[in-house]
Amino acid sequence: MKIVIVGGVAGGASAAARARRLSEDAEIILVERGPDVSFANCGLPYHIGGKIVERDKLLVVKPELLKARFNLDVRVRSSVEAIDRNAKTVRIRDLASDREYEESYDKLILAPGAAPLRPPVPGIDLPGIFTLRNLQDMDRIKATIDDGVKEAVVVGAGFIGLELVENLVRLGVSTTVVELQDQVLPPFDKEMTTPLAESLAANGVALHLGESADAFEQTSDGLVVHLKSGKQLPAQLIALGIGVRPENKLAVDAGLEVGPRGGIRVNDQLQTSDPDIYAVGDAIEVKDFVLEVPTQIPLAGPANRQGRIAADNIFGRSISYRGTQGTAILGLFDLSAAMTGASEKILKRAERPYRMIYVHPANHAGYYPGAEQMTLKLLFDPESGKVLGAQGVGGAGVDKRIDVLAVAIQAGMTVFDLEEMELAYAPQFGSAKDPINMAGFVAAGLLRDDHPQIDVASLMAMSPSERPFLLDVRTPKEFADGHFPDSVNIPVDELRSRLSELPTDKEVAAYCKVGQRGYVATRILRQKGFAVVNISGGYTTYRHHFPETS
Repeated sequence: MKIVIVGGVAGGASAAARARRLSEDAEIILVERGPDVSFANCGLPYHIGGKIVERDKLLVVKPELLKARFNLDVRVRSSVEAIDRNAKTVRIRDLASDREYEESYDKLILAPGAAPLRPPVPGIDLPGIFTLRNLQDMDRIKATIDDGVKEAVVVGAGFIGLELVENLVRLGVSTTVVELQDQVLPPFDKEMTTPLAESLAANGVALHLGESADAFEQTSDGLVVHLKSGKQLPAQLIALGIGVRPENKLAVDAGLEVGPRGGIRVNDQLQTSDPDIYAVGDAIEVKDFVLEVPTQIPLAGPANRQGRIAADNIFGRSISYRGTQGTAILGLFDLSAAMTGASEKILKRAERPYRMIYVHPANHAGYYPGAEQMTLKLLFDPESGKVLGAQGVGGAGVDKRIDVLAVAIQAGMTVFDLEEMELAYAPQFGSAKDPINMAGFVAAGLLRDDHPQIDVASLMAMSPSERPFLLDVRTPKEFADGHFPDSVNIPVDELRSRLSELPTDKEVAAYCKVGQRGYVATRILRQKGFAVVNISGGYTTYRHHFPETS
């Protein structure tokens, strides 16, 4: 068996190592265009910022080790230029000598990855405008900063863009973010990103949301970004983080099927439309694990697993790739933001029925020092309660809860299962009722009709005359510090003695800070004959939806 693998990093290198573990006799050739066959691209911003001091720490494995330990034929600085499917050969160009030659294969694995987008904007190729894909990009950005950068502009507020922003701020560089969407971190639902935007502002980052860069211009002091609105942003460094596109040219030229967004089409065994050619990583179109529709989700974890599965199938193991559910996390200053499964915006776009709840628990027992609040948003099927997606933002503990919910989605679990989850508890790690349990209690209560709710977005979309009677059950001081428009304050501890102040001919919507006292009020009023709902997530969720009015 002779296997040729195009591309290293996560998918290709994993496929090569797995193939060798399955067969000592196979001839395995790994062809990589760059000088580094396997590197930690997720660590690039942190070397720029000085958090990862040693550059070599980013080299996951060097070609010499792959040769010695796995007996792989690794050819770096080599580019596969074409595939001849009939002859089962690839044409390879040695980038150092410009020599071209052919190599045969029995099985071919494509792992070319994805390239950063560089839109056709005037001035896009000027010196000082960078993308961040590999170690060489990182070196160029770091060298530019070391030469003296006072101001930087990051175009795109996705994962890589925001990680770079944090590290630029750490270096003392005045940083501005330009994002086409009206929020940072566009894969998330907008209200979940409010704490991130507030943290960026608190750390001196200027945000231009709903804006685009129309042109770049060189000046005597560096560069200027011309925005669509007419604003001009000076900078000595500009980083583009506006997304990636699959490197599909080889596949397209070879006549392999690709999807509408350019991802190489594969089956569950990661075979392309040619059964002797497999494809893995950021270049492929995957199945959305929740919605079971084609999509593209470039993540390192799935790419690694795909590389292993492709090698397994080449050697007859018949392993299926389940799909990608998009579990991801970002660290930004003192916050974490994580997600898994479907977002609300994706569910709406797919016209998939769902319900949702918000909870705002602490990461561990409140009586133990250092408890930090988080916000969890849970999306689930309105009939079965099956978990469809989740997002979390806050301090410590967000990663743990999203990982638990990611497993719940993989296992097809419901919100009723979340109620019963038995998770590790000691006061410094969690609570006897973990945030996962709390999310399950609230969601299950909604589905059982023990806890009828209305979400903030639906409530505020109503005209004032259509809205329920808004009942704030917090303390008078909390009410004075901010409240829903046109709401009336009756503290929950006084509610039973002040029922006469509530309307009997109109629905009541109760709320508190995070939902718990609102739930108690809802239970009291339902049993007193009132038509009542709790506003999911309370005033804290309102602030996430409408930060400018609170």
